[in-house]
Amino acid sequence: MRVLITGANGMLGRDLQAALAGREVTALGRADLDVTDAAAVAAAVAGHDVVVNCAAYTKVDDAEAHEDEAYAVNATGTANLAGACAAIGARLVTVSTDYVFDGNATEPYAEDLPRDPINAYGRTKAAGEELALAAHPSGTYVVRTAWLYGAHGANFAQTMLNLAKSKDSWSVVDDQLGQPTWTADLAAQIVALLDADAPAGVYHGTNSGEATWYEFARAVLEEAGLDPERITPTDSSSFVRPAPRPSYSVLGHDAWAAAGMSEMRPWRDALADAVRSGALTS
Repeated sequence: MRVLITGANGMLGRDLQAALAGREVTALGRADLDVTDAAAVAAAVAGHDVVVNCAAYTKVDDAEAHEDEAYAVNATGTANLAGACAAIGARLVTVSTDYVFDGNATEPYAEDLPRDPINAYGRTKAAGEELALAAHPSGTYVVRTAWLYGAHGANFAQTMLNLAKSKDSWSVVDDQLGQPTWTADLAAQIVALLDADAPAGVYHGTNSGEATWYEFARAVLEEAGLDPERITPTDSSSFVRPAPRPSYSVLGHDAWAAAGMSEMRPWRDALADAVRSGALTS
């Protein structure tokens, strides 16, 4: 299995390279491949059996004022990859987001629920999903994830540990619910998906269970042996940002069972291993 990873220098891309160690992998970062260039994409995809697309415009707030730029990467770029994969019979795994939903649900979002994004970033990622599935329906895997943290990039969990070095106390929002997800676990799940030869379609790649940002932050400190009482709860009105955030981002995992696979493990177990392994440092 010859694998091409786009966006390979990011937090997930780096962990994917580790998860695919020993296999034939081409790892291309943003400087190596512009996914908005269809001809460059076709040339890069040639000779590969699988493409894992981690390339993305991820600046959620900036996307409100630069939606065209975000669309070029998240939608057009994904469509280019899907078309190139379809042309040679390769499989495409494209990483998407909980932001394709509106965040108004009260139970986990099923994989087949209609997309209804509430911000520009979500709109561009939803478009990317739709274009890829239309261009290569038999070979596209959309893996939606959320609340990522890991060793190789800026993330909420590491930010909490950094704050603990300089602040006695701080506040974190307690009215947004989601699924903290370790990129090492997600990378392993994507590799398992490919090895299982599972059916194409939409999968939700998040650690199981749920937490608010406040609960996640407290857990990060607890796992690092620090006092979680240093963190106090607040609500989203205290942190107004250009892009609205979904208040409920819990994703359902039924597609894994339908494919004969297990969902990802509980988020708290993953967090404990992330701290123990040194992926997060205090």
